[in-house]
Amino acid sequence: MFSSILRWIVLAIALVLVAKIVPGMEISGFLAALFAVIVIALVNILFRPLLLFLTLPINLLTLGLFTFVVNAALFGLAAFFAPGFEIEGFFPAFLGSILYSFLSLIINLASGQLKPA
Repeated sequence: MFSSILRWIVLAIALVLVAKIVPGMEISGFLAALFAVIVIALVNILFRPLLLFLTLPINLLTLGLFTFVVNAALFGLAAFFAPGFEIEGFFPAFLGSILYSFLSLIINLASGQLKPA
């Protein structure tokens, strides 16, 4: 079972990996990645519920696919607030948010934070 600090470090490594894979996404160093993981978590805690509520009609019309756009917007917002973490446009934010979400899911499953159904 991972401790919270170890999970935080592994998520930062995942973010660095995503930045290496996705063109248009840059992390200036590992400390910037550690800080960016905190900012991503805070942005998701503070803004995600409100944005999902406000976009509920379009989300219903698109059968939930608009959630990917919300995730990309939040990922870009986190990059705006985190120094050393830069995203150059919507598509890098879109691809980066999908890849980072997938890696976060795997990390959370491995750490016991989520239980498979």
